[in-house]
Amino acid sequence: MHASDHAHDVDSRDRIPRLRATDLTHHYGSTVALDRVSLTILDGEAVAIMGASGSGKSTLLLVLAGVIRPDSGTVMLRTERGTADVAAMADRERSALRLTEFGFVFQDGMLIPELTAVENVSLPLLLNGTGRAEAERTAESLLAELGLGGMEDRRIGQLSGGQAQRVAIARARATNARVIFADEPTGALDSRTASDVLGVLLAATSGQGRSLVVVTHDEDVAARCDRVVRLRDGRIDAAKEASR
Repeated sequence: MHASDHAHDVDSRDRIPRLRATDLTHHYGSTVALDRVSLTILDGEAVAIMGASGSGKSTLLLVLAGVIRPDSGTVMLRTERGTADVAAMADRERSALRLTEFGFVFQDGMLIPELTAVENVSLPLLLNGTGRAEAERTAESLLAELGLGGMEDRRIGQLSGGQAQRVAIARARATNARVIFADEPTGALDSRTASDVLGVLLAATSGQGRSLVVVTHDEDVAARCDRVVRLRDGRIDAAKEASR
């Protein structure tokens, strides 16, 4: 673990649960993707979810993030307005939640290539009703914080893979989301760039009290998180769950 990534001096017992999933079950046809999975994510905690292909790790991320609704189980999210079950929300409520409480970073960035860096980062703010000038000021500040000052007006195709992922991290942070979900965020990068981007991601999330849930196959990524949760056949492998 890299000590410079983010602070680990706060005992986990002092942290407050941000997201608590209980008995999550989900099927794709006759295939069991999640089988009574329970998991708690604390404030400021970086949690890596690992497992073989088909183990259920991406499905778990999508359920926690309210992208898909589980067949059964609850996902209790604590917000400033109280605690609510994400799994029980209507589609419109879950969509609104993803624009306010959650941020997302994907392997390929999922950025809009025709837009500039600042326009990509501004987009979730504009969708939330923020005025364009304020949205762009926030976006420029985030880009500068992540080492992209002076690159605000470059289109995504003019950036390197590592720079593009920094734009994606800035976009995930734009709405001041409390939980960031990352699906193989370094999977398309060379090892040195991946290490740099992971450091930026950790500093921008758990390093500032936000929770990070990252699906990864990379043991180096997992080693720099606070906790590793390993899935096998849709269940958490208790023997292989470890805190750092």
